[in-house]
Amino acid sequence: MRVLITGGAGFIGSHLAEALLADGHEVFVIDDLSTGCIDNIASFKDHARFHYTIASVFDEQTVAELVDRAAVIFHLAAAVGVKLIVQKPVHTIETNVHGTEVILRHAAKKKKLVFIASTSEVYGKSTDVPFRETTDIVLGATTRHRWAYACSKALDEFLALAHWKERQLPVVIVRFFNTVGPRQTGQYGMVVPTFVRQALAGEPITVFGDGQQSRSFTYIGDVVGALMKLMAEPRAIGEVFNIGNTEEVTMRGLAERVKAITGSTSPIVTVPYDEAYEAGFEDMPRRVPDLAKLNSLIGYAPEVGLDEIIRRVVASQRDV
Repeated sequence: MRVLITGGAGFIGSHLAEALLADGHEVFVIDDLSTGCIDNIASFKDHARFHYTIASVFDEQTVAELVDRAAVIFHLAAAVGVKLIVQKPVHTIETNVHGTEVILRHAAKKKKLVFIASTSEVYGKSTDVPFRETTDIVLGATTRHRWAYACSKALDEFLALAHWKERQLPVVIVRFFNTVGPRQTGQYGMVVPTFVRQALAGEPITVFGDGQQSRSFTYIGDVVGALMKLMAEPRAIGEVFNIGNTEEVTMRGLAERVKAITGSTSPIVTVPYDEAYEAGFEDMPRRVPDLAKLNSLIGYAPEVGLDEIIRRVVASQRDV
């Protein structure tokens, strides 16, 4: 099968490309390298069934040609990371909304199967944990730039499902919950690689807020495995799925586990949100998925626990 991955030189995209190649597929990647990195695809970029184009998803002609070649499209190109989102809200909204619009418009011409990468951020400030795919969205005020990302990804979902309803474009929406693993950078605010880097360097491990906010982290291999199974499952079309892990940890607890696993002597320090991001920054107290829907359809159950995820990230950073 021919598969197109937008943002394919990014963290998730590069792992997905590698798995698809190993499974015998032909893979096309488009990435403007704004947050992706050519090093992510270096080990397989010369593969006979791998093709990459350095361009933006805003490039209509290039996108049209690539979509025409593919049977399946994984649309992963997006603004990523809380730090980038807070610093560049215009870029965030334009990249997420217009990029998705371009992909859906060209895919709709020939009814290509499209996977839209969404995020647990769309649940916003909801306290109805664990989050089910039908849980109401609760967003903050428009004056809080932090919610621009959640709103833009929710709009992506609405747009994709509208194409399915009105134009019979087969779409699948996947909401990722804090995906982690080798190749992920902490440059844009990703917490696990940031904590690991700080611990290995003997620097203070910086926990934002009071450290009691909790998250659940999913290994990249588990996420890619779910995507591969969904690609082959026609009952997934027109549906929304959480992909994550239910093992919950506070940010303070995460810092302590990273410190223990690395054997670091780094102190753990807290940094107020106003200092870390911007005045009035709002965060979600908990973010945990309900995985019943995905489990029912493809038998999904994450295999890699948090301690092993941390060990693998540590090993990858030590190898650099």
